[in-house]
Amino acid sequence: MGITNNDYKSTTSSESDDYDINTLMIHADDALNNRVVNDVAPPINVSTTFRYSKNPDDWIPWKDQTEEEQNKLLNEDFIYSRLSHPNNIRLETNLNNVFKGYTTVYNSGLSAFNGVITYINPKQVFFQDCYHGVKSITRIWERNHGVKVYTNLDDVFEHLKEGDLVHLESPINPYGTVIDVAKYIKFAHSKKAYVVWDATFAPPPTVDPWKYDTDFIMHSLTKYFGGHSDLLAGALITRDSKIDHVLKNDRIYLGTNIGNLEAYLLLRSLRTYEMRFKQQSVNVTNVVNWLTENKHKYESLGLKITHAILQTDSFVKDQLSGDLTTPVFSLYLKDFETCKKFVTNLKFFQHATSLGGVESLVEIRCLTDPHISMNLIRFSIGCEASKDLINDIQQSLEKML
Repeated sequence: MGITNNDYKSTTSSESDDYDINTLMIHADDALNNRVVNDVAPPINVSTTFRYSKNPDDWIPWKDQTEEEQNKLLNEDFIYSRLSHPNNIRLETNLNNVFKGYTTVYNSGLSAFNGVITYINPKQVFFQDCYHGVKSITRIWERNHGVKVYTNLDDVFEHLKEGDLVHLESPINPYGTVIDVAKYIKFAHSKKAYVVWDATFAPPPTVDPWKYDTDFIMHSLTKYFGGHSDLLAGALITRDSKIDHVLKNDRIYLGTNIGNLEAYLLLRSLRTYEMRFKQQSVNVTNVVNWLTENKHKYESLGLKITHAILQTDSFVKDQLSGDLTTPVFSLYLKDFETCKKFVTNLKFFQHATSLGGVESLVEIRCLTDPHISMNLIRFSIGCEASKDLINDIQQSLEKML
């Protein structure tokens, strides 16, 4: 079972289509078992460098190697961990099957975006509400390369040209809301532009970006795939093997391959991914519903909530799968001082940035995001009992009345 890193053939006819995501997360990399050891838990390969073959006939200069020979060197024989190593290959093999595409793993989500903008090399970039780090990378490209940056997605309908980059984030950080991606992707392709969909806030099977024919799927694997607040990683997924080859080759010289330990930790986390994410999805639904039903009690605090389950647009139900939804939402209070008091009163929610871990977090988002409202608190719901989380929120709000 399982499709290895360098032989993924199809997004529609793969044997991985026959298995549920929880099975794939645990077994999709079984094809690489017993290469050297027979450990049930994949070992950590800590070496940064690897011996060349003892056969001089295998010593072919890199510039003279075919793409197939280079892939074999990167995916099986190994040279140097900045290029590839057993842990990142095992990880990519697993994710190929989960995403039904070719996966390139990076040392952070921002490295993944830097990888795709380097590949596309656009003259213009279009985005709207998205992670502020992505915005900052586009500003570097604007400063260094004269790239034109548009911060309203609807500008695509007037200014988009062939080869431009349209960056979509849905659900949106930090609001937990979704946008009508279909209309932007369809128009972008009519202009022969590229679309990158950052689906970090709704990993599979919550949304299926391939259904909308996006060019690239992007994820910060740090979040829900990692799930334990102890690693950084990112991924780009494409359905084109030649693009995948370029991305992996670029990654060598950008110096952004994932580290040995982080890849090992991420493989560990994939084994419990579905259980964690299902619990987080149930929890956020219960918490958001409670807040919505009781917000009238806290009118004096200026309470307002944003989340996908509160949206009534028809495209929301089409985009999100079944009962799963993003475990992130935003809560607004009347001012910055009220936000500080609310966070101080909480017991179970830890005041920290990031999201996706088993522990619930809150963040007064303006502390790290210079573009966001000062009265917005981002919630990342974890795996605790939802009744305890609700009670914690309630007691904090009650103290401020």
